[in-house]
Amino acid sequence: MPRNEGTLDRALRIIAGLVLIALVFVGPQTNWGWIGIVPLATGLVGFCPLYRILGLNTCPLSQRQG
Repeated sequence: MPRNEGTLDRALRIIAGLVLIALVFVGPQTNWGWIGIVPLATGLVGFCPLYRILGLNTCPLSQRQG
């Protein structure tokens, strides 16, 4: 899978994912926080399937793999 997320995009996804997962343990403590697994996983991997479907790419040309 070629990367299609840039560094800033990946960092924001990881932070958002961790914040959402933290909501399961603190704050409103609802199970909806587990949705944070999606941005966390895509941020760690550097590939977003939705970006591919929509034809988006935030990764600089020099960092692409594949």
